[in-house]
Amino acid sequence: MITSSSRHLRSSYDVVVVGGGPAGLEAAVAAQAAGAAKILVVDREAEAGGILLQCIHSGFGLHRFGETLTGPEYAQRALMQTLEHDIDVVTDAYVLDIDERRRVKLLTTTDGVSLLDTRAVVLAMGARERTRAAVRIPGTRPAGVFTAGLAQRLINLYGLLPGTRAVILGSGDIGLIMARRLMLEDIEVAGVFELMPHANGLNRNIVQCLQDFDIPLHLSTTIVEIHGNHRVNQVTVAPVDASFRPLLDQAWQITCDTVLVSIGLIPENELSQQMRLRLDPVTRGPLVTSTMECTRDGVFACGNVVHIHDIVDFVSAEATLAGYSAGQYVAGALPRADNVRLQPGKNVAYCVPHTISTEREHIVYLRTRRQLGACTLRLVGPSEQVVYARKLRYVFPAEMVNLKLRPAILQQFHGDRLRIDVVASEAAVDEDLGEEEVLI
Repeated sequence: MITSSSRHLRSSYDVVVVGGGPAGLEAAVAAQAAGAAKILVVDREAEAGGILLQCIHSGFGLHRFGETLTGPEYAQRALMQTLEHDIDVVTDAYVLDIDERRRVKLLTTTDGVSLLDTRAVVLAMGARERTRAAVRIPGTRPAGVFTAGLAQRLINLYGLLPGTRAVILGSGDIGLIMARRLMLEDIEVAGVFELMPHANGLNRNIVQCLQDFDIPLHLSTTIVEIHGNHRVNQVTVAPVDASFRPLLDQAWQITCDTVLVSIGLIPENELSQQMRLRLDPVTRGPLVTSTMECTRDGVFACGNVVHIHDIVDFVSAEATLAGYSAGQYVAGALPRADNVRLQPGKNVAYCVPHTISTEREHIVYLRTRRQLGACTLRLVGPSEQVVYARKLRYVFPAEMVNLKLRPAILQQFHGDRLRIDVVASEAAVDEDLGEEEVLI
């Protein structure tokens, strides 16, 4: 059932999923597969589907469905799959709070505030974009400054063009995709300017969105001032030194009427903070176990609310695990608690999940701090012994690394901490990597 009203909703549910994007929809289906009978998905938008609804470009679903889909196609499949499993979906609704007894305070436009009892909760609120204020760009505050996602929404959903000549700050995937989208709408893109010495988007987007359209990418360069009264008319850009300080004597000005800001995503965790969940200071998402359970019993999280993913297929895989775990929790069949803590090591910014079990197989997601060529991913034990090693051709901060850990590797480390390092290899990586190398 899908409704924009709460009148037909039950007063209690086995599992309530907060967020109707791809993570929430996949989690709901998995929860039912694990034994939960009454499941509700709450979404604050008028239609479920999340950010995918405005992502009309292709590139989704290759891992999940075995074919390349556009964002709306992927969202439609996920939604239809959810509705086929007799799962309630309520839109135009907002979760105000979840108390210590896991009662959900729900706000709808038709019925106001209501309380729903639930036995388990899955947080799948996604992420939001950083704005100009997050990086404190100096200058006036004219019209014409957008986040890349807002510009994408205006063009793809409402057919509104943001301007005629644009400058893009940041090389995140949304910014790269919007550079191409603007060119296709006959809006000139003066350039993409990235503070870091490397791009922050996937390599395929750099090639397909910038290089194929001859859009210049300026690394180690940033906007130092925005000019204009009622509307943007100019920006000042400058290269930066190794400490990211602008070199103002080398600055130059660019005429434009639009500035798109694509400087990363932040997990949408206001609700998590209200619930006093412990958050990872690097990802800004909740600390999670190998079953995606947070630091409160019966509360699970998945998708971009935990950490920012490269592609939606990885979101779906993580959501399936979280939803299934929530269903197991309701059925009293959740696996025993984890007994190994993972710790980010050399050149590793973070890893998710934060704890694992010696009894099960796990997929660990991690990101590196800097780019390396031929390198080795290592799992290091408490006595500095390398218990697992895998050679990689390269690592890149913008691309997530997946690490599969099997019980055979973990059994001897019950109650220990394991560190994950990514270090440069002394020898070049062979063309044929073969199977993952395991050292014990």
